[in-house]
Amino acid sequence: MICSLSELRQKEVIDITEGIKIGFVDDIEIDTETSSVIALVVYGRPRFLGLFGRDEDMIIHCDEISVIGRDTILIKPRKPSEVTKKSSFSIESLCK
Repeated sequence: MICSLSELRQKEVIDITEGIKIGFVDDIEIDTETSSVIALVVYGRPRFLGLFGRDEDMIIHCDEISVIGRDTILIKPRKPSEVTKKSSFSIESLCK
């Protein structure tokens, strides 16, 4: 199956080990010597309306991809804790 970047950007990435939505593909990493795709990149979610920056970007290597379907990309990451990483910011910390 051959997909263009614009087609990949419309597919939602889902972690099948945790059953959570990661986001949409924002970018890809390419090996310029072999002209092959190394990884997909999902940009980190904005923190508090983008005022406090973003979470870290998630790099999904090709060996972590289980299925690329019509609407979704199912992944099984090597480090499941990376996907479910919470930001250290909370509303409660502002109220103290």
